[in-house]
Amino acid sequence: MSPTAQALARTYSDREYPDPWQKVLDYRRVREYAAEHPKHGRTRVGNALDLPPGRVRGWLDGSTPDSVRGIQTAIGHGWLDPDEATTAAFVDLLAHVLAGGSINDTFVPAIAVDDSVTTDEVRSVFETLDIGILTRNSDVDNRATEVVPAGDASVLGRCLVAIGAPVGEKAGLDSFPQIVWDVPKPVRESFARIYVSHRALTYETKDTRVIQEDRSRAYLDDLRDVLTDVTGEPVSVGDGRVTISAAAARRLAESDHSSSVPSSSPAR
Repeated sequence: MSPTAQALARTYSDREYPDPWQKVLDYRRVREYAAEHPKHGRTRVGNALDLPPGRVRGWLDGSTPDSVRGIQTAIGHGWLDPDEATTAAFVDLLAHVLAGGSINDTFVPAIAVDDSVTTDEVRSVFETLDIGILTRNSDVDNRATEVVPAGDASVLGRCLVAIGAPVGEKAGLDSFPQIVWDVPKPVRESFARIYVSHRALTYETKDTRVIQEDRSRAYLDDLRDVLTDVTGEPVSVGDGRVTISAAAARRLAESDHSSSVPSSSPAR
């Protein structure tokens, strides 16, 4: 499930509309009616569309709801009805957020970077989504360096939320968003590689890797299922950790990131 205008609109709160998507539809109705009847004032437009004239007035005078501006911004970047490369980038960015980042209460995504996941890797994902980056905390002791979008950050974050990313605390998320299963397997492989790069512990004497997460058992089971699906090798869950067998870890390391956009889409 890629971001849709409807899902994006519903990330906006609205005091007048229980369903923020309806505000987008009403705004469009008003603009279309006004284009066909340019001499009608707010009262005639409101009566014709069964809307309060006071609400109509601002839209006739050029005011645009935040949700409509957000949709327009997302369309401009190609985030709604995205092509395969953009969809793959969204799934990669989702992996970065779930494993090594967050989306704050103003919908700005931030990704922590280090030797395992570099700034250049994260920059590449943002650039595919038509966005530059900024870094913060790079000179602050005891703080992780983070990569954030250089522009349209909250709209990008809302698009991520529209496909299932959590805002704020991630521990309550019980499963991976459905898009992880809807995309072609090579895209899911890229998701898995990014997730493991952020989270998995390594050992000097063996290839086995371990991810320890303060997450629900359902979430850890989903992580295991994704890793098993993309590697075809044993992955197990127990005691709040996901253990990636040496064979599975080697398969992940061998997979080619450049082949992340094939044409078929398997079902879960």
